[in-house]
Amino acid sequence: MLRIVLTTIMAMGLATASVGAEAKAGQYLYVFAGDQAGKANDFLAVIDADPASPGYGKLRASVATDQVSIRPHHTEYEMPASGVLFANDHNANRSFIFDLRDPLHPKVATKFGDMGGFAMPHSFLRLPNGNVLASFQQRRGMEHDMTAAHDMGGMNGKLLTGGLVEIDDAGKVIRAVSNADPAHPDWPLLPYSLMPLPKIDRVLVTNSPMQEEHLLQSVTYQLFRLSDLKLLGTYQFDPGPSLSGHIDPEEVRIGPDGAAYVQTLSCGLQRVTGMDSAAPKAVMVHQFPGTFCGVPTIAGHYLIQAVESIGGYVVLDIADGAKPVEVSRLTIAPDYASHWTAWDPSSGRLVVTSGKAGDRLYVLKLDMKDGKLTIDAGFRDADGRPGFSMAGKTWPHGWTGDGKPHGAVFSR
Repeated sequence: MLRIVLTTIMAMGLATASVGAEAKAGQYLYVFAGDQAGKANDFLAVIDADPASPGYGKLRASVATDQVSIRPHHTEYEMPASGVLFANDHNANRSFIFDLRDPLHPKVATKFGDMGGFAMPHSFLRLPNGNVLASFQQRRGMEHDMTAAHDMGGMNGKLLTGGLVEIDDAGKVIRAVSNADPAHPDWPLLPYSLMPLPKIDRVLVTNSPMQEEHLLQSVTYQLFRLSDLKLLGTYQFDPGPSLSGHIDPEEVRIGPDGAAYVQTLSCGLQRVTGMDSAAPKAVMVHQFPGTFCGVPTIAGHYLIQAVESIGGYVVLDIADGAKPVEVSRLTIAPDYASHWTAWDPSSGRLVVTSGKAGDRLYVLKLDMKDGKLTIDAGFRDADGRPGFSMAGKTWPHGWTGDGKPHGAVFSR
């Protein structure tokens, strides 16, 4: 009898350990996706990303939200230490906080819409205290103004601004501030992405609209003091020789030299220095091919840029940040709409997605010696081909269809 009891207790203990097992660095991929047809809901998929696993590249779990897909968009850019991940369906003005501390049993911990007087969040970056600082594109209620502007050809003097909101992992607002600048009342200031810079007590915010209105007028960045979120100034990026390399500034990344590198939708690369001074300076240091560039990653002294016009990715050596040098290119396919990148420092791998329904997502390897990118041929879906197909799957949460991926991160 005692043996039976002990055996039962041991079995229960093993089951508990299995269910509650935390992920190792790079063991899983978390992919935020939806239904492009707009009939099913946004969901988060969990994919085996352990190269030593016999299931490398295979689907392991998924969890649905209560949001019918409109525009499933960004997650955080890397998995936070807390084990909970922020993601948003931008056009629905709905965001979700996923609990991934038990990666094979993902949960939607909580959700939110407007926060702190602002709507339409875009990017989520972690602060030293573990909270998220999020960029919100609009003031609450401004979506009605934007609709009117589209119908009437202008904002008729209405202020185009958004704000920043600090949020904890429970979805509670800690503080919020507008990015309106009285010195520039006529400029569209729609926060797109941001980068906290705790060492110099700054936050750099880029302004670029998610909607088509005001694209050509969006050429600015702003600096806030991180400690109290006081706006310090609004500045214009460098148009460069093409006179267009500053249009629609998007993602911010910090280089090994401490400078901020900002990719623009118009495929310029801006380098911002002097952020702790009264006179920061932005210089366009590189022009990528085409006019639609996506999410970059910096790994060591390499910057990897998603470039849709080549159906792939360009790698720059930014050891000399003022004079980047292209060292390699990788084309996935001529029509591959390369958009997202996220880095796994534990293994030197990138996850990349296109954002098109039914497309494949890939794991890439970066050679830190020469900057060469290659497709990880060992990361294969059940069809035996490299990459993970989002097409025609029966997902564990009960839906069958073509998933439209966007944000994706490795576990840590």
